[in-house]
Amino acid sequence: MTSAMPLAQFSLDDPDWTLFRNLGIGLLVVLWLATAYWTFKDARRRIEDPWLVGLATLVGLFPPFLGPVIYMFFRPPEYLQDARERELEIKAMEERLAQIDQRCPVCRAKVEPTYLACPVCTTRLRHACPTCGQPVESLWQICPYCATEIPATLPALEDVTRRVPLPPARQRELGQ
Repeated sequence: MTSAMPLAQFSLDDPDWTLFRNLGIGLLVVLWLATAYWTFKDARRRIEDPWLVGLATLVGLFPPFLGPVIYMFFRPPEYLQDARERELEIKAMEERLAQIDQRCPVCRAKVEPTYLACPVCTTRLRHACPTCGQPVESLWQICPYCATEIPATLPALEDVTRRVPLPPARQRELGQ
C-alpha cells in the first residue's frame, strides 16, 4: 500500500501548511523591502534633493510592488554622475576650441600661440623671455623653456610699433 495522504485529509491547520504559508509571506515581505531599497538607492543616484529621494522611497514602499514601477515612469533619465561628467566634457571641449581659435583681444584677428604681438593692430599679446626670447604669458612666474624667473608684471595691452631690442641670448643666436 502507498502511504500517500489523500487530498481530503489535507487541512489548512496542518503545521506543514502553516510553515509554507509563513515562509511565503516572509519571502514576499523581503522582496517588497528589497524593491523599496532598490528605489531608494536608484533615487539617490539620480536625484539631488533629499526630500525628493525620500518621496521616491515612499512611492517605492507604497503601494507594494507597484510603487517601484510608478517610480520608474517618473525618475530622471540619467544618473547625476553621468550629467556631471557630460558637463565636464563639454567644458573641456570648449576650452580646447578656445585654444585652437585664438584671436587678438583688440581687433579679433587670428593669432598664433607663438606671436608676441598682433600683426594687424600691433597689440602686445605676450612678453618675450629675457633669456631665451620665447613667448611667455604675462601671468607666468617662470619661463617653461629655460626656467628663468619672469619679473611680475600686470597684463597690459600695449602698442609695440616701436622696435623692442632682442634679448642678449637671441642676439647671439642671430649673430648681431
